[in-house]
Amino acid sequence: MTTAAPNTLALHFASRSFPSFSRRRSPNCGYFRAASTRLVSTRQTLSPTAAMGDGVSTSAPPQEQPRNTQDEDGSGSVKQQLSKLVKSSLQATVPDLLDVEPLVAVCTAQYGDYQCNNAMSLWSRIKGSGTNFRNPNSVGQAIARNLPPSDIIESTSVAGPGFVNIILSNKWVSKRIQEMLIEGIKNWAPVLPVGRAVIDFSSPNIAKEMHVGHLRSTIIGDTLARMFEFSNVEVLRRNHVGDWGTQFGMLIEYLFEKFPNWEDVGNQAIGDLQDFYKASKKRFDDDPAFMERAQQAVVRLQGGEAKYRDAWKKICEISRSEFDMVYQRLNVDLEEKGESFYNPHIPRVLEELSSKDLIKESEGARVIFIEGHKIPLIVVKRDGGYNYASTDLTALWYRLNVEKAEWIIYVTDVGQQQHFDMFFSAARMAGWLPGPEEKKFPRTNHVGFGLVLGSDGKRFRTRSSEVVRLVDLLDEAKARSKAELVQRLKDNGKIGEWTDEELEKTAEAVGYGAVKYADLKNNRLTNYTFSFDQMLNDKGNTAVYLLYAHARICSIIRRSNRDIEELKKSGSISLDHPDERVLGLHLIQFAEVVEEACTNLLPNILCEYLYNLSEIFTRFYTSCQVVGSPEETSRLLLCQATAVVMRQCFHLLGITPVYKL
Repeated sequence: MTTAAPNTLALHFASRSFPSFSRRRSPNCGYFRAASTRLVSTRQTLSPTAAMGDGVSTSAPPQEQPRNTQDEDGSGSVKQQLSKLVKSSLQATVPDLLDVEPLVAVCTAQYGDYQCNNAMSLWSRIKGSGTNFRNPNSVGQAIARNLPPSDIIESTSVAGPGFVNIILSNKWVSKRIQEMLIEGIKNWAPVLPVGRAVIDFSSPNIAKEMHVGHLRSTIIGDTLARMFEFSNVEVLRRNHVGDWGTQFGMLIEYLFEKFPNWEDVGNQAIGDLQDFYKASKKRFDDDPAFMERAQQAVVRLQGGEAKYRDAWKKICEISRSEFDMVYQRLNVDLEEKGESFYNPHIPRVLEELSSKDLIKESEGARVIFIEGHKIPLIVVKRDGGYNYASTDLTALWYRLNVEKAEWIIYVTDVGQQQHFDMFFSAARMAGWLPGPEEKKFPRTNHVGFGLVLGSDGKRFRTRSSEVVRLVDLLDEAKARSKAELVQRLKDNGKIGEWTDEELEKTAEAVGYGAVKYADLKNNRLTNYTFSFDQMLNDKGNTAVYLLYAHARICSIIRRSNRDIEELKKSGSISLDHPDERVLGLHLIQFAEVVEEACTNLLPNILCEYLYNLSEIFTRFYTSCQVVGSPEETSRLLLCQATAVVMRQCFHLLGITPVYKL
């Protein structure tokens, strides 16, 4: 197999840069509200195109995007389209400054929907250079005047030190929503600057139970993969299982000792894999002779001896069947490429690192010294064995050179941050990756997450201090959800309207969805307390509340007895009522929310958007009669658009929507 050299690959991506998002909303909206004499309002019409942009950090210029660069077709998020327009204005306003990128943010005040914040930074660069501009406000006014014609913008105003407030056209917002209803939510997919990404998540160890730590990695990783896939990125979902190492010598030797005819006995020889692991570990710790035989078994396994390979395959097979029970419940797809897959490539990778004079001898081991770290990165142990660092470096080499990934993302707990910092640094030293200050592709990120805690504030465990089995936890969530659903249906006299299959599927959707959402709604870096009572509550920011909110919207549409598919073609949306406009504006911001969640690798951003959408819809429905009103058609279409966006949010979060209360 022919592969490109890693340093060649780094050069191949050297011109590819990526955007950086740090917050969506501008804190300066409506700044200097009393200074009305300094406000200038202009009506503009613009041509919709897009480039990556954000309210705080700069974005890559359009010509540097490796793929998906926006054309004049209105694709991309609202912020991307406005950023393209602002970019054009900046080129006309300060033609000598070619490196200025648009700073566009969502506006939270009543003075605009979005805001351009370039004026102050531009003024700091041009003042004293003979410019005709008198102050930042005059720069802002020029930016507003130079915006090209477009159907997107209704009006602009300039406040204080040049903040350009932008109000979107109601007609354009309505049209964008209707186009989504006809063409599908995929039409709102954001544009990311990569074509292929590897997301490494879940990654349990063979012969060990999956626990709540694996739950976080699996849920967060799956959501990131779904968001990237929605954004038209090819995602390689990788399950980097721990299927190679010294523990297998212990397990295999214990299997041979207890069941000499293990091949005839089959799976029954091992039984409960967790108990089998504990028993073999105790024997390994207590019996030096057994320890020695186990260590020899590792050598024979790694040497390819058939008897040991067959036993290893059987242990892995049993583990995978248990992992699959979790993945099926969570509806998660993964492709396994474990440690054993990369093992044959390790010598080649270490040889390359040695040829670049990166690997040194230290106290019998082979290591890479990383600047800023007191301890070196060990790549070959004293006994000649490989470890996590050698496997991870090889996996990264493979992902860059063979799989041609542009973004490699690792989802593990925050406790592994130092390991990833060191091995990413080693990869940069080898020339595989650009420096972090370059903001170029290919790129690597460690997506760390905090602990799952019990009610006592300690690691979540059973009462007997055992780690909680993930299958048991998910089954309990489903059982509790079903019990509450049945009781509620009995109380309101509707139990007879539900089939057993409907009860079962709804209990799964709500129970599993509650567990996922309780995790994802938090900033992943924080710890969170696991509580069935809180996550299954039908009030507040929970999956139960959001799923029932979606079901209520579906019920409104059904009760109208209108053909929603026909309304999409013949009806139109108006946003005359203030709450209609707020809802419409929030709907069209969906794409940039997904874009920001992907860029910052923070699923909680999407959860916040979904919860806010539900709250905004409630205000709309409270103040705007839908069925039986003169605006029924328009408002039913807004109901349908809300339901469609909510369903897409659920899909990205790995949650199955419910349609019936």
